[in-house]
This record gives sequence, C-alpha cells and structure tokens, in this order.
Amino acid sequence: MSSLRTPLTELVGIEHPIVQTGMGWVAGPSLVSATAEAGGLGILASATMTFAELEAAVAKTKAQTSKPFGVNIRADASDAGERIDLLIREKVAVASFALAPKPDLIAKLKDAGVVVIPSIGAAKHAVKVAKWGADAVIVQGGEGGGHTGPVATTLLLPSVLDAVDIPVVAAGGFFDGRGLAAALAYGAAGIAMGTRFLLTQESTVPDAVKQEYLARQLQDTVVSLKVDGMPHRVLNTELVARLEHSGSWRGLAAAVSNAAKFKGMTGMKWSTMVRDGLAMRKAKDLSWSQVVMAANTPMLLRAGLVEGNTHAGVLAAGQVTGIIEDLPTCQELIDRIIADAIARIDTIATLRGDSKAPAAQS
Repeated sequence: MSSLRTPLTELVGIEHPIVQTGMGWVAGPSLVSATAEAGGLGILASATMTFAELEAAVAKTKAQTSKPFGVNIRADASDAGERIDLLIREKVAVASFALAPKPDLIAKLKDAGVVVIPSIGAAKHAVKVAKWGADAVIVQGGEGGGHTGPVATTLLLPSVLDAVDIPVVAAGGFFDGRGLAAALAYGAAGIAMGTRFLLTQESTVPDAVKQEYLARQLQDTVVSLKVDGMPHRVLNTELVARLEHSGSWRGLAAAVSNAAKFKGMTGMKWSTMVRDGLAMRKAKDLSWSQVVMAANTPMLLRAGLVEGNTHAGVLAAGQVTGIIEDLPTCQELIDRIIADAIARIDTIATLRGDSKAPAAQS
C-alpha cells in the first residue's frame, strides 16, 4: 500500500507516522509487536513493570518482531539508569519519557544510537528538551487520556511547532486518517494514539472493559484530581463519581493502602518508593499529599485495565472514546488510517486551481 514519509518515519525507521503510546498495564509485548509489524511505532510501558518484567517484555517483543519499537521510562525512577542500560544493551530503537530526562541521560542514549522522544505538555518544555538534545517530542493536548493538561491539541500543537525545529508528534484526540492528515497539515511529523490502540484486538484489556469503552459517548470522560492529585482524564464511572465527592482524608487513606498493595505486587522496598516519591515531588513540584495520592494510580488502573473490575478500578480514557465504534487489529487500524489520510491529502490538493493533485507516494 501507499505510505507517508515524514521526519518521524525517517528518524525512527518505521513505515508509517503513527505511534502507539506507552499506556501502563496496556502497552505490553502483544500490542507493541503488533503495532510494529503493522508499520507503526509501538512503545512498551515500563512504569508499571519491575526491572525483571521489563527485561522479559523487551525479550518477548524482540521475539515477535524485528522492526523498531520503543520503551517508555520514568526519568525520575530510582532505577532509571539501569533501565536505560537495558535499552542500550538490547538495542531498543526509541526511549520515550513521560518526564523530561536530564541532558546526561539524553546524551548517553544518543551516543548509543537510541532515539530520544520525551512527551511534553507545553511549548517551553519542548524548547528545554530540544536544547538538551531530544530527537523529537510528543505533545498531548487536553483531549488525551491519563495525565493531561488544559490546552486543546488544536492550540497546543501549533504553539510547540512554532517553538522548536525538531519533529513534533501530535497526541490527544486522534483516531483516524482525518486526524493524521490534519496533524500533518499543521506541520506535525505524525500522530500518537493511546485509547485507539487500547481498543484493538491485540490489546490485552479484558473484552468486557473494551465494551465499556465502546458504549460511552463523547461527554463520558472527566478530568479528575481525586485519582492521584493531578489532572487525570478517565471514564466517568461510579467509582470516579464517589472519588470526586469524597473528602481529602478518605482519598489519602486509600492512596496509602494502594501504595502498600503496589509495593507487595512489585517487590519494591519502602525506601525505593520514598526515593521515587521525593524525585516526583521535586520534578513535578507536588505537595506531599499529591505524592501520596499518586500511589493510587498503578493499583486503580490495574484493577480496571488488567483485572476488569470497573467497580474498583479506574479507566484512563481520551475523549475519542466517545467516537470509537470497533475493535480492529493493529494492522487493519493502521492500514485504514494511512489510506484515509492519503485520500484526504489528495482531495485537499485538488482544491488548488493551478495544479493537479500529486500522485500518492508508494
């Protein structure tokens, strides 16, 4: 089929300018390898994995695809250095970061041939990581699921494009070829999608939970501060409604309990969790209550996205949830997005009265 060549496809060595984001509990070897095989960039989510689990996930992904893929790392994690060494040793193509990695980490990765792509939420942050040597950035507007900001993609994207000269990947509100064509028209090098890839055949999210997403409408997500103390876009469930109306002490008590559960599940030491909390507090300028609340996130998301318990778990969701209607394979999804985007671009070209539409690239 035809393809679209952009600075992102050239930088990473992928066929199509489409990125599957590193969603905790969702972006495992099955989804990442399927995305890679379909020509996109799949990103493993390591924040909810122990180091041993990440080692196993990288090995399994490599066994299922020979194409480039990435790993998302928390730059403030106490073992971030070890994880970066793993990426270099295993020749992983892309290192993705939810928080900006420091210049020395970026330099270490780039010296080893790893492409560095942080996710950012403001033009000033894009400028900072570009100066530090980042190869590209993913910018997510407020429509996106999980931790998100207040500015819509249609305004955030051009502000970032005007601020930096490295490739910019647009995220937040994308799900089809129209969106890809629009992002490319803005000047982006591609799109990144989370919720759309969560709702595919290769996603390991329980089928009943996928049906819960498909049944929702555009107004059925909410940005809550009660999940972990930071703006978090999730499905508006009964649990979220209860959290929204709960007092602060009740939320803190639940967070402490969930922190203990997460510790038991991952084998992390309390000292490690405290160090991570200190780093998070410094990096994100959080209060201590917000740091404690952040302990809610892994367990609440796991209950919903892994265990399928929508009554006890939280379901991160972009606003596109309300417009998605099916569960394609990753191959079907990417193929139709590219075909639709090329058709849209060719149609736009015919609007010019002084030239003929260019032939699609093959």
